[in-house]
Amino acid sequence: MNTTFFKMPYIDPVMFSLGPISLHWYGVMYLLGFAFAYWLGTTRAKKSNCVWTAEQVEQLLYNGFFGVILGGRIGDVFFYNFDKFLDDPIYLFRIWEGGMSFHGGLIGVILAMIWTSRRQGHCFWQTADFVAPLIPFGLGMGRIGNFINSELWGRVTDVPWALIPYGSTTPRHPSQLYEAFLEGLVLLIILNLYVRKPRPTGSVAGLFLIGYGIFRFLVEYVREIDHNVNTVNDLLTRGQVLCLPMIFGGLAIMIWAYLRANKRKSAV
Repeated sequence: MNTTFFKMPYIDPVMFSLGPISLHWYGVMYLLGFAFAYWLGTTRAKKSNCVWTAEQVEQLLYNGFFGVILGGRIGDVFFYNFDKFLDDPIYLFRIWEGGMSFHGGLIGVILAMIWTSRRQGHCFWQTADFVAPLIPFGLGMGRIGNFINSELWGRVTDVPWALIPYGSTTPRHPSQLYEAFLEGLVLLIILNLYVRKPRPTGSVAGLFLIGYGIFRFLVEYVREIDHNVNTVNDLLTRGQVLCLPMIFGGLAIMIWAYLRANKRKSAV
């Protein structure tokens, strides 16, 4: 058994402070994610034969930003901390105490895309396909923010690459880095390779749901279990339960997209 694991040093979650204003590493990661999404979105818009404009991309990302923040916070409270909310309803609004749910943020983004699509005259699935490849980088940055904040560690392990969190003596899986790699880098590559060729409308969004759902489902096996929010006997984590509809929903969307595309080709 390996007994020499790297012990993480203390990293201040505040990058720097200027008077009463503090810039947190986690916030910086989100800003980097949105900056990358803006760059990639405007780059793709230029190659879209005027289907998308830079102004539309800006509006879409702006609305999506609020969808992520509001949906992520509400999702975290209702999916993972509902007991706290019942005891103290004001907890919902104390965003500075932390707590963001990807699945809640996804719902928020979907609602933002529906509203934005109607205003811009785009089909919802057209918007979803455009947005999906922009998301993974931000997801990866968010997980790196979790790592810097020393939160959401994995389960106890003795694998050679295990790390000892600051203030602890127990080696754990760096599950935040696993997710940053899979949900961030790998999913980013998969989606952006997939969209190099014309694809049936809706299929890109479906692939995103499948990819994220599978990667998150797998990493949940090494993330620390929260016994307060898991299913009976801890057979599945809450995160895994929330990923199952994404995986099967994504499969259904892709099948529907390809069947509809083939039907249209046959009708021509």
